[in-house]
Parts: sequence; C-alpha cells; structure tokens
Amino acid sequence: MTSRTRIVAGRHTVQYGTTPITFDLLYSARKTIAVRVYPDQAITVDAPEGTPLDKVQAFVRQHGAWIRKKMPAEPQRVSLPRQYVSGESYRYLGRQYVLKVESGLIARVRLTRDHLIVQTPDVSDKAHIAAVIDAWYRRHAERIFAVLLTDCYPRVAAFGVPFPALSIRPMKTKWGSCTSKGRVTLNLKLIQAPLPLIRYVMLHELCHLKELNHSPQFWRLLTRVLPDWQALRAELNRYEFNASA
Repeated sequence: MTSRTRIVAGRHTVQYGTTPITFDLLYSARKTIAVRVYPDQAITVDAPEGTPLDKVQAFVRQHGAWIRKKMPAEPQRVSLPRQYVSGESYRYLGRQYVLKVESGLIARVRLTRDHLIVQTPDVSDKAHIAAVIDAWYRRHAERIFAVLLTDCYPRVAAFGVPFPALSIRPMKTKWGSCTSKGRVTLNLKLIQAPLPLIRYVMLHELCHLKELNHSPQFWRLLTRVLPDWQALRAELNRYEFNASA
C-alpha cells in the first residue's frame, strides 16, 4: 500500500451521549488516526492499516464533543404544499424549469428551454395537473433509468453481477434499494438530479447485487467501478429536491 492509497472499510456508527456518530472508515499508510467532518455532515476517519475497529470506535468516542461541535446544524426547511400554478419551479435532470399552466383541449406536458408547460382542459383542477406532471416524470424516469442501467451494467458484469429487473417508485428515505432476487428499485425523485448522480445511485445498487451489505468488500467493489463515488455521494446528499415527483 502506497501513501496515496486509501481503502474504504465500511460505514460505522458509535453513540456519543444522545448523538449517533456515523462515519466512513478508510485505511491508509499513515501513523495516526484522523477524523474529518465535512459541510454536508459526512464524517470520515482515516486510520493506519490494520487498526482494529474497536480502537477506531474508541477514538471517535473520545473526540465526540469536538465532532458534535463541528457538525453543522441542519437547517430547518419548510416544504410548502404545491399549488400547481404558473410560476412554480420544477427540476428535471439537474436543471430548473418554471411551470406554465395553459388551457388546452387535451392534457399534455412540453419542456422548453426554460419552462415546463402543462396544457389541460381545466386549469383550476389542481389534482389533475399534479397527476399529469407526476405521470410525465415517471415516463421520463422509466426511459432514462433504463438507458442508464444498460450503460452501467457492463462495469459490474465482470464481477458476476446478474442483470437486474428495474423498478421505480417514490421513496421517503432512500435513493435506491435492491433485493437478493435481483431487482433494483430507484427513487422517482432521482429524475430531478443530474445524470452523474443518478448513475452513482445505479452503480451503488448494482454493486449491492454482488455484496448485499456495506461490508469492506462492497466499498472496494464500488471504488473499482466508480472511483469518485464519495464526491458524487456528497453532492447528492446536498441536493435539494422539489416536493413533487
């Protein structure tokens, strides 16, 4: 192992008083343990190769007060209910679009350079407008996620990962999930994110088809297929998604 090599050894949690501290453990050719707290509240611990996990956990507890002080306060976000009227903001593949609701004979959605245009027979029927927008998001998610799956799969095929079935649904606490039976599910909200972030979640779940946990083997596999996954994960964790979709 060279001084530049860092091996990801999983995610772990220790309890400091009433505060759970979750950190990513990395081993490298260094002499001391170091902890870093990032603006997105991600925490990494760099430890010398071969350091027992219990010693690392003890180090984190010993520095719990400092870590808790460094962790940025989570801003309180008030999510106002959608009104589905012209002027609201919607994201698609990382770009922001302004909603424009127009009267039309049939319900349809068009995307222009700056606007998400919804035509509907009744511009006052908010429930119908919401359903039309959600259906539009889903159609595009089904198409784009399927293309990404085909694009990403060759990266993991050599490791014995089976080609999965793909599902899309709204999820409150996860970006994606997978099952031991070979199904990958992605959060519908990801259609709002830039393609590199969607690709990260896809590859993360594909690696889980080989390693159904967050073991050191899983993190090593993810690093092999996507070396910059940590930066992408940090960006995704900072991303603010619209309430709709």
